[in-house]
Amino acid sequence: MLNDLSVILSEGESFTAEFKESVDKSLPSEVCALANASGGRVFIGVDDGGRVVGTDTSNAARSRIQDTISKIEPQLNVNMEIAGNIIILTVPEGRHKPYSCPAGFYLRSGPNSQKLERDSILEFFQNEGRVRYDEIVREDLPIGECFNEMAYNRYIRMAKISDVLARDAILRNLNCAKSLGGRLCFTNAGALFFRKNDEDVLFRHAGIVCALYKGKDKAYVLDAKELNGDIVSNVDDAMIFLKKHLRISFKIEGLQRENILELPEDALREAVVNAVCHRDYFEKGARCMVEIYDDRVEITSPGGVCKGITPENFGTISITRNSLIASMFYRIHYIEQMGTGIMRMKNAARAAQVAEPAFELSGFFKATFKRNAIDQTVTPSDGQALAIRNPNGTQTEPKRNPIETRPIATTDRKREILALAEKRGRISSADLATEWGISDSRVRIILREMVGDGSIRKVGNTRYTYYAPAITPNAPQREER
Repeated sequence: MLNDLSVILSEGESFTAEFKESVDKSLPSEVCALANASGGRVFIGVDDGGRVVGTDTSNAARSRIQDTISKIEPQLNVNMEIAGNIIILTVPEGRHKPYSCPAGFYLRSGPNSQKLERDSILEFFQNEGRVRYDEIVREDLPIGECFNEMAYNRYIRMAKISDVLARDAILRNLNCAKSLGGRLCFTNAGALFFRKNDEDVLFRHAGIVCALYKGKDKAYVLDAKELNGDIVSNVDDAMIFLKKHLRISFKIEGLQRENILELPEDALREAVVNAVCHRDYFEKGARCMVEIYDDRVEITSPGGVCKGITPENFGTISITRNSLIASMFYRIHYIEQMGTGIMRMKNAARAAQVAEPAFELSGFFKATFKRNAIDQTVTPSDGQALAIRNPNGTQTEPKRNPIETRPIATTDRKREILALAEKRGRISSADLATEWGISDSRVRIILREMVGDGSIRKVGNTRYTYYAPAITPNAPQREER
């Protein structure tokens, strides 16, 4: 028997307590609503005011209640017990939501049970993870229209996927396409990775907005860029934007000079990839944001964290909103291991001796990186020293003229060049020199290395020389002019 029965009845109906004078046709909907919410109890033999009026507690009556509850799908285990002349049904929170009864889908809202209409049912399915945006097959997006051959070839190479199978078979195996009505159509994930989306309003919300501000608020915008390409190019271009506008300092050890970005690149990349992997793509009124202020960098994605993640377990458990998108990034090593992103960001910050990123979880998910302060005792002019203070109190070598502060040939620089070459089709040393703020001759050093290792190819030997993606087996060759 329940010792607190009188207390419960005196408090009245609530989100977890329903009173019924007798068993009627609404019982399945009440049980269904509780199972779809947080669970609760149904007290049969109690009126709306909490007064005990009693009910039939015979074996036959209990059997009829069991038969009524059995109409709920999927099957739900409800505990029944007798307390004097009332029957108490204890309904657990369902493990296989959503639950339905013959009258439809119901959900507990305050002390009432409400029937869900079409849009509410869809939203409920989305919130419970029963419908995943990235897995939805798009009958309106057949493969033959707007296919991004360049993005596809780059991905296949980066993922080291054999070209033994035909393209359509590979797309099916990646769950990026499925057959509908005799046509091969994109899934949403496939469209984000392998479709030309830059002029498409269908996927404009899936892009990234980058912005540089003067000061600590959004009053003055110094630079802004909207990234609406394929999802991998968006990540690469967001990183280029960050590295273009963040400070770089030097560390000298012996005869070697190490170029250091003021915030750890690994942590920033992890945050950008996390934003596009885990954002709520059903929310079409907002986009991922990469914002640079004088004192911080904020990387924001719509939708907050997935259901089941709380401030207490954040960073220790993994629940993936878009598991197909995440697995696609995992194949090309943009994420190391699913579920470790938060810890990797913190570890990278500690290793770089900068403050660990701060995270906001509700509404929008935001990662905030605190920027190092600039020593104000120096008033820099063109080419003058600009010192950077580290959190441990040490000071790196001053920053010089921008031409002298960019690395020459790093893996990340080469990756940027390769991404730009494949996105644009061709690039020149002058383009890169202008974009990075370094000399044309230093860019050519990197390009020569990449031509030598086969990453890209050089076309022409005059002042009109440009560089293009390397020709891969089975890739269509363009006639060079």
